[in-house]
Amino acid sequence: MTRRIVVIGGGENAEHDVSLATAAAVAEALRSSGFRVDELTIDRDGTWRRGADALGPQAISSLAAALNAIERADAVFPAIHGPCGEDGTLAALCALTHTPMVGSGLRAGALGMDKWATKLVAEAVGIRTAPGRLVAAAEITDVEFEKDVVVKPASAGSSYGVTLARDASQLRDALDCAARFDDRVMIEEVVAGREIDVAVLREADGRRWAAPPLEIHTEGPFDTVSKYDGSARFGVPADVHGAELAALTGAALRMFDALGCAGVARVDFFLTDQGPVLNEINTMPGMTAESQVPRMFAAAGLPYERLVARLVDAATVPGPPETAS
Repeated sequence: MTRRIVVIGGGENAEHDVSLATAAAVAEALRSSGFRVDELTIDRDGTWRRGADALGPQAISSLAAALNAIERADAVFPAIHGPCGEDGTLAALCALTHTPMVGSGLRAGALGMDKWATKLVAEAVGIRTAPGRLVAAAEITDVEFEKDVVVKPASAGSSYGVTLARDASQLRDALDCAARFDDRVMIEEVVAGREIDVAVLREADGRRWAAPPLEIHTEGPFDTVSKYDGSARFGVPADVHGAELAALTGAALRMFDALGCAGVARVDFFLTDQGPVLNEINTMPGMTAESQVPRMFAAAGLPYERLVARLVDAATVPGPPETAS
């Protein structure tokens, strides 16, 4: 029997347009694989509506109507990046309706979205992170740093609000920028190393594996502009071998397991002379065919349509409930 999948795109945060692109690509891939797909969109103001492109008052739906569609689905593919989506919000909604969902559950989504919490988990399982501190947005006027630092919102994606600061004036501007996206701000020392991403997939049988890593090449910081203007180049597979490859893959799998991730996750590192340093983890990364994660799995011989279908397969196989570890 044809399975009915609800794909949710949009969202109430700065990654709204990126999420729409992911949702459209996922929906098309699922249809090409024979799934029946219903699309729901969350507008920037939080309004739910049916379809991806419908306009006008007749297209407006209520959350109650959206819940009806979700409850009747065989699975939900929550293609929402960032807060009020990737952070476990939609996972909780699906859990309350007892609807299988692609990707990580509430706990993993919440921890992975919070960069400071991710940092603490990484250090607890022996993965290095950049030295840094967490400050409340209300206290940024008292912050001083003597080294070059990267300032970022504690919970945001697509590098929105992330700025490199090399002096006191830049630091003040960077703190103000980050505070526009979150009321908690992280300040980390700059790490000198190659930017390497590793994608991890959990299959329907519970087996999880890492695709060949990807290296990011940019003239400057890999910020929001370079992520989407085409100036960044991705090397897949990255020129990483032997002990360095084993260290990256092992660290990615440890983070995936430590957070309790499911589905797919992208784990971002700086590869230094002393080994990998974790940057962050994305539990619902960009998922167009040209995004980093699909490129990595394509290098492993897993094409985009099959990757998306296998994520749905993994979501619809019953597994053990989340338990505190």
